[in-house]
Amino acid sequence: MNRKKLWRISAVVSIAAAIAVSGCSKSGPAQSNNAGEKQGEGGKPQLRELMQYNRFEPGSDPVAKYLKEKTGYDVKYDMLPVENADEKLNLLMANKEPYDFMKLTPNQFAKLSTSGALEPLDDLLDKYGSNLKKVISQASWDGAKIDGHTYAIPEGSSGVATGTALVYRKDWLDELGLKEPTTRDELYNVLKTVKEKKGVIPIAGGKDPFQGEIASTFGWMYGPSTYWKESNGEIVHYVDDPTTKEYLAFMNKLYNEGLIDPEWAINQSNTVIEKFTSGKAFMYRAGWFDAENINTALAKSNPDGKIAILPYMKGDDGKAAQAGTGGISWFIAIPKWSTNKDEAMKYLDLKMDEEIFKGNALGIEGTHYKVEDGKYYPILPKFNEEWNNGSAFLTGVDETKYPTYWEARVRKNKYVQTYYETYQNNAKDILFGDALITAPPIPEISKNVQKLQKQAEDTFIKYITGAEPLSGYDKFVEQWKADGGSEMIKAANDWYKSSKK
Repeated sequence: MNRKKLWRISAVVSIAAAIAVSGCSKSGPAQSNNAGEKQGEGGKPQLRELMQYNRFEPGSDPVAKYLKEKTGYDVKYDMLPVENADEKLNLLMANKEPYDFMKLTPNQFAKLSTSGALEPLDDLLDKYGSNLKKVISQASWDGAKIDGHTYAIPEGSSGVATGTALVYRKDWLDELGLKEPTTRDELYNVLKTVKEKKGVIPIAGGKDPFQGEIASTFGWMYGPSTYWKESNGEIVHYVDDPTTKEYLAFMNKLYNEGLIDPEWAINQSNTVIEKFTSGKAFMYRAGWFDAENINTALAKSNPDGKIAILPYMKGDDGKAAQAGTGGISWFIAIPKWSTNKDEAMKYLDLKMDEEIFKGNALGIEGTHYKVEDGKYYPILPKFNEEWNNGSAFLTGVDETKYPTYWEARVRKNKYVQTYYETYQNNAKDILFGDALITAPPIPEISKNVQKLQKQAEDTFIKYITGAEPLSGYDKFVEQWKADGGSEMIKAANDWYKSSKK
């Protein structure tokens, strides 16, 4: 499957740059209130939801009150803790805590769906899920199936988007009479000149060896949470891709020549931003969500300083490419032992009513948002005060409309809006996504991915900084495969072949 075809499929699956936070309520999940004991309006039972952690009190939030008013269902909300959330979830499930539905991460869903803790939803969806089935794509539903049965409502996010780009000091580039680099070689020459003439760090960075905006010029088709690509009818992991070694060799060259931060291996993200905005560094990889901070900080330290966004550079084949985030962000599941399965599904489907869902996402028109030229804009400060937590209450999204609704959130600040829209315009028609974007959680990957990702990140930093010689790369790959990499690759390819039948 070529890149464009893959992305056409993945575009149906809503995703995100962004950006719900995972973890738990100050008091932790309540242990005393069994679902169904309290009756809501019209004799509807009180439902109980287990949410991911966030820094607000959901029960008193205006969005919760809105949903209760519009649906007639009273929902009691608990949150997982900010630390050890998975361990707490396992304990709750072992105790058969009576939740009626839960918002789960992909890894949490993978474990619970294969352990027998979740209710198959196919019959419930056929009876009560007409809204859900209308607005969620088949590709997304397939991502929530295990052995042919649907175990969750798949919740995408804000649409196909990219989240990062290289930004640089345009005033310095103009001062040196240099042109914006469009290729890897041009970038190298610009960095050398900046180091010689300005005496600053050419590229700042910290702990992240995956600089996709540079790596893509080698044909490295990976990025944040994008670990797999399709090549010649097989699924390839970046560790086992020859372009990875080429990219690491180039980064090591930059390090040895003083063209990237000598403290790359220890810098925290806030340190990298401080170096850039205080005039110690020329360039760094910025998320569009950093835009307000970096422009505000630079204006204080150097009012005449100017930041520019570097368009994605062309690779050796003369084409540019950029990673886009994708896939299912959350899985909304019903525990096997819930006593309110029918009512839970009725409620989850009612939330996807066109007007109710729009209100969940945006609030009330004229109070929380306005529409200008077909675009949604937040009304501040009311939106922030009352509707900032709207996404935490989502339990599925209208995959066609939500990306447009969500963009209201990036229009809360002019810098954030400009950077977000510029990143997307620069990445138009060149986005690639993870080859497993439409796959359901694969147990062999879920149990190994975090450990092996950390192993790769730590080792790659050592290669970049010269702490370990790149000549040992093949031996590293052997060990990585022995530690679970081979199991992941086999499982990924087994799914890929079965999905083609």
